[in-house]
Amino acid sequence: MKLNDIRISTIGGTICSIWASISLGDVLQTVLTAALGTLVSFATSRLLGQWKPKGRK
Repeated sequence: MKLNDIRISTIGGTICSIWASISLGDVLQTVLTAALGTLVSFATSRLLGQWKPKGRK
């Protein structure tokens, strides 16, 4: 066996074991949490931008 074959086998086995342990609910929860975090971050930066005195940059 070549070294590349061993690497590909190892990576394939790792991906399969991770894939089997992640459910669709976990993925959806992660996506929703990331979207909510993005919205909160955007809203906070917009509010802080308006709160800043107009003469300062």
